Amino acid sequence: MSAGSFYTSNGDQNLGIQVVQNNAPINAEIHVPLEPLEQTPQPFASIPFRPDCAFVDRGDILSQIHTRCSEPASRVALVGLGGVGKSQLAIEFAHRIKEASTDTWVFWVHAATPARIVEGFKGIADNVKLRGRNQPKADILQLVYNWLSAEQHGKWLMILDSADEYNVMFGANKYTSDGRPLADFLPQSQNGSIILTTRNRNLAFRLTGDYSTIFDIGPMTEEEALMLFKNRAGSLSDVDDAAHLVKVLDLIPLAVSQAAAYIRNRAPHRSIKQYMDKFRESEGKRAKLLSQDAGDLRRDLRQRQDGAASNAILTTWQVTFECIRSERPSAADLLSLMSFFDRQGIPESLLKPSKSTRDVAHISSLEETIDLESGGSSDCDIDGDFEDDIATLRDYCMITLADIENTFEMHGLVQLSTRRWLKAYKRQEYFLNQYVTLMTDSFPTGDYRNWKTCRTLFAHVEVTMEYRLREKSVKEKWANLLYNGGWYAWLQGRYTVAERMARRAKETREDIMGSENVETLASISLLARILSYKGSYTHAEKLEVQVIETSNLASTYTSQGR
Repeated sequence: MSAGSFYTSNGDQNLGIQVVQNNAPINAEIHVPLEPLEQTPQPFASIPFRPDCAFVDRGDILSQIHTRCSEPASRVALVGLGGVGKSQLAIEFAHRIKEASTDTWVFWVHAATPARIVEGFKGIADNVKLRGRNQPKADILQLVYNWLSAEQHGKWLMILDSADEYNVMFGANKYTSDGRPLADFLPQSQNGSIILTTRNRNLAFRLTGDYSTIFDIGPMTEEEALMLFKNRAGSLSDVDDAAHLVKVLDLIPLAVSQAAAYIRNRAPHRSIKQYMDKFRESEGKRAKLLSQDAGDLRRDLRQRQDGAASNAILTTWQVTFECIRSERPSAADLLSLMSFFDRQGIPESLLKPSKSTRDVAHISSLEETIDLESGGSSDCDIDGDFEDDIATLRDYCMITLADIENTFEMHGLVQLSTRRWLKAYKRQEYFLNQYVTLMTDSFPTGDYRNWKTCRTLFAHVEVTMEYRLREKSVKEKWANLLYNGGWYAWLQGRYTVAERMARRAKETREDIMGSENVETLASISLLARILSYKGSYTHAEKLEVQVIETSNLASTYTSQGR
């Protein structure tokens, strides 16, 4: 550095140095003094959402949370699907603590991303006037951790909202010099409690360390859902229609709120019955209705913008699907296949990969290409992979164990949302074809010796009547499936559904194979029998004559060597 001088100042405080004459390099650090010591304010609540005037109490869940949070260094997790009301319960609980305990700090931290968590900790530092927080190299995470850990600072409650992703809490952290995970900065202080809301049960256990402090938040009861609908819609003009609607919406709070807002905003032109009629029209109409934003201001704005906390039920679930696909692609594939089954009684036996597909399934599920010539190996534990996939879907509350052993259940709206997600990625037809092929291979003829199997799988055959197929080979399989399904339904005396299945099988086979094909004639014959049992003798006779005439013509051609 050559001879010269410089001088810096900041108000009345000199922060620099003066050089009169120097011919050698100078290494100087500019030290920013600590800000003046500020008095810590009295405890107060920092809740970014106002109380919900439409809130519906969910049994004694808030009382149970209060009991747990009364224990020293407690951690409580509210786990469930997006839209079941986890955050709403946390908001209500936080406001109740604010009213009941004026000496308790209440902090709210959005935990969807590392940046949001750091931002939340900065908010805590500002609220409690932490000295050193404004320093350029301030370690905000450690400062807040130290403050929360000191019992002299009083009682506190932290809501860690939307802590859904494992890597956010336990991945490498770029916000500290040592890269410690963010979970390390959640203190276990005798004077503090943490409530986290999450869609991920595995993450909930990692953060709480105790399954007894994990509360599974599922759909509402019918009574609770009706009350929520009334509170959101402003009135309840027809109780029976409303009761039917909330059941169709799987008693999911966000879906109920969404429907109520839609109807209220369009009143008097749109009634509950009209909404239901539109909902039943088609899968596309259902998806459109369930993609409407309900405009709930108690959902974080920034998360709403990227879909993580959307007011549209289909959108908020599709964020979960993306998490599953990123974490475990094979589990996302399994969920995709399961979305085409009937929602109840999905058999585990149909989901497990067969022995012949083990290597292919393993490579596909991991999205890997194994070069066997270069020494790679395709050996894998498919059974173990399958169990891990099931565990992942259960951890994310996408599926549940059914009452019948070795079967699973899904919410109907979750299935719809999954199929729309697949459609957006142009993968819907692929998994639909897989499903139809699987069911065709699994569902036997209607012979009485097969009735036990047919009874177990019949509901999963029925749902295929609503699907539309394109590939000729898959449509042939579908026709075979419907033929066998119609055969079984006829022998069970379920003539209406039997007629639908047999008619669809007949029409499909006629379109693909022609009216004189032997399989087409079998479908016509089955339909004739069903119509006869229904008392439609005239129609049945016409079909039987068609079968006889075609059979006689075939015999004539055969005798002529044609």
